[in-house]
Amino acid sequence: MSAAYTTADTEAAARLVAFGMRPKQLPGRDVVYAELVRRYGEDSAFKQLTHSVAAGLGLLVLEVSMQAGAVLAATDESVFEIKMDSYARQSKIRERRDTEKVLHGLIHLATAALGFPRPDDLANDTYIGRVSVEQVDGVVREACRILDERAARAEANNDPLADAPELEQAWRAYARRPAAAATKDGRLAADTTRGMVARALRFLADQGFLVPVSGEQGGTYRTTPRYQVQVRELAADAAFDELLELGVVSVADGGGTLRATAPETL
Repeated sequence: MSAAYTTADTEAAARLVAFGMRPKQLPGRDVVYAELVRRYGEDSAFKQLTHSVAAGLGLLVLEVSMQAGAVLAATDESVFEIKMDSYARQSKIRERRDTEKVLHGLIHLATAALGFPRPDDLANDTYIGRVSVEQVDGVVREACRILDERAARAEANNDPLADAPELEQAWRAYARRPAAAATKDGRLAADTTRGMVARALRFLADQGFLVPVSGEQGGTYRTTPRYQVQVRELAADAAFDELLELGVVSVADGGGTLRATAPETL
């Protein structure tokens, strides 16, 4: 680190990182946060210092802007990393742990694809997507149906799919789980697929990636600039492209209202 940095500079950089770890805090609501974001954009030395402070904490700075704030991601083995193992263990699903992880991963992948189904949506900072529990569940179920049909055709041709058998097991586990069932107090049962999706969307809202809009369709949310930044990173993942290529996600209009293409029986 350059000797030109003062203790005050380092404290300011650490404070900017700390703001980024408060997912619902935005520069527009805090003058100190806004000033740190402005300094990050104008002072390359301060920007480098902020990245160094974040790296020391096991964090990667994805973006810093007035719209999104400081958007951070945990690096591998960071103390701040939320592992799918831990996330899945909190669920009441009784599948094998490795299958469980993939089930939850499918839900989060479908949510991201529904929120930003086109490359232009990720490039447009003014774009706002909407997702709902029913939409996400419909997308995953339709993806499961298509993938199951592919597997059946491959088996009929004596050419079983070579990719991960655990993924195939997860598709089938999701498809056979009921979409919805009420608990005694009228809430959505946690071990149904819509219960799983509802939990995922609440988690994303807690992380500042989604904002609740209404209770329609099991719960409807809008995307945030923070989520857009995160999904830009995810869009480089092959699994994201593969889900979009299945054709189970489509855009109903140009205003950011999205729908899932799913069987009429859902």
